[in-house]
Amino acid sequence: MDGVNNLHNIEDILDVLPHRYPMLLVDKVLDFQPKKKIIAIKNVSYNENYFQGHYPDKPIMPGVLIIEALAQAGGLLMLYSVEQENDSLPYFAGIDKAKFRKPVQPGDQLKLICDIINFKKRAAKVYAKAFVDDDLVAEGRLLFAMK
Repeated sequence: MDGVNNLHNIEDILDVLPHRYPMLLVDKVLDFQPKKKIIAIKNVSYNENYFQGHYPDKPIMPGVLIIEALAQAGGLLMLYSVEQENDSLPYFAGIDKAKFRKPVQPGDQLKLICDIINFKKRAAKVYAKAFVDDDLVAEGRLLFAMK
């Protein structure tokens, strides 16, 4: 990748991540520092299909999808922090110390922040945090491996 400017909008993210609707959970990248940090955005809309059943009268974004959004942001960080082969992809390889602090509801905007804790040639561990406004809503340590 030539630099962070190539990842700021959704079209560029679609060129990089293999995820598509309904599983693409990163809308925009605000900041990117290879081998260090990424800050991305996920806009939470009432139109997302999981709100039909989680829960119909009190819609709450499932925690597993918040972690998936963090993993996709971490995957973007991983993709452009290691040497890649032609079709190599980062795989979410583990999670440790995940905590969910507050519910995420339609209309919220998740700020996804991943900081690299440990970096190796084809693997990385990141400390991932999701915020709504200034409130920490989820966090955990995520492990990635390139395959």
